Amino acid sequence: MDYTQEKYDDVIVEVVNITRATLGEATEFKEVLYYDIARGCTKLIVDLSDCEFIDSTFLGALVVSLKRVTELGGDLRLIGFHPAVNSMFHLTRMDRVFEVFKTKDDAIKSYKTEISHKHL
Repeated sequence: MDYTQEKYDDVIVEVVNITRATLGEATEFKEVLYYDIARGCTKLIVDLSDCEFIDSTFLGALVVSLKRVTELGGDLRLIGFHPAVNSMFHLTRMDRVFEVFKTKDDAIKSYKTEISHKHL
């Protein structure tokens, strides 16, 4: 498995430790995210810092996972785009679907900020 999980309170960060995320990795990674969601994790971050390329099947795994977690009131946010990955997200307009952050800290803080706004 080429993924590392980090936990920050109730936020799960799945780090993708591969340079090319394609069909072979997409199915396995979708299962990783589905497992997180099935355990009740609704605040997910996917770190793509090591990915220099993702194909449409891997992007699809992210999209269906986002759909599944949002149905439960959660979200899946992304960090660490290489230029080619960033281009793919712009070309497919997925940059309008996902919240993308420059750093892990920014993504984690976005969940904390969201909570504090709900209490106001």
